[in-house]
Amino acid sequence: MHNELTQIDLQKMREELDYRRITLRPQLLEEVKVARSFGDLSENFEYKAAKQEKNKNESRIRYLENMIKTAVVIEDRSAADTVGLYDRVTIRLEEDGEEETWQVVTTVRQDVSRGLISKESPMGSALMGRKAGERFYVRVNKEFGYYAVVSSIEKGRDDGSAALNSY
Repeated sequence: MHNELTQIDLQKMREELDYRRITLRPQLLEEVKVARSFGDLSENFEYKAAKQEKNKNESRIRYLENMIKTAVVIEDRSAADTVGLYDRVTIRLEEDGEEETWQVVTTVRQDVSRGLISKESPMGSALMGRKAGERFYVRVNKEFGYYAVVSSIEKGRDDGSAALNSY
C-alpha cells in the first residue's frame, strides 16, 4: 500500500518529524524524568500525563515515518478546464439547488470545516477530471448517492497553506 502525497506534503511531514525527534522528544523525556521524581508513581498524575504526551509523540513519529516511507509523489496534471488537485470548485446540488464550494486536496490535508476535501472522498473522487457545466453522480455508499453540477472551476496550486492533519 502507498500514500499519494505531493512534494509539499512530504516536506511538511519531514519538518514535523524533525521537530518531533530533535526538539519535542528530549523535552518530553525530561518532563517524564522530572515527574517521576515527584514520588509514588501510582498516584502521580504529572507522571501519567507526561508519559501519555511522550507516547503520543512517539506514535506520531511512527505514523510520519510510515507515511514518508510508503509515499508515492503525485502532481496535478489536469487540463486547464478540468478539476484537478488544489482547484477550488463550486457545485450545485440538483436535489435542492444549493451551492457548495470545495477545494480538492490530498487526504493528509483535508479539513471539511475549511472547505478542503480529499481527492479520495466521495465528492473529491467524483469531481476529479470534471469540467464546468458537467453533471456528475456522487456515490456516498451502496444505498445513497446524489447528482450535482460543476458550476465553476478556479484553478489552484499547492501553496502549502493547508496544514497536515493531526491523525
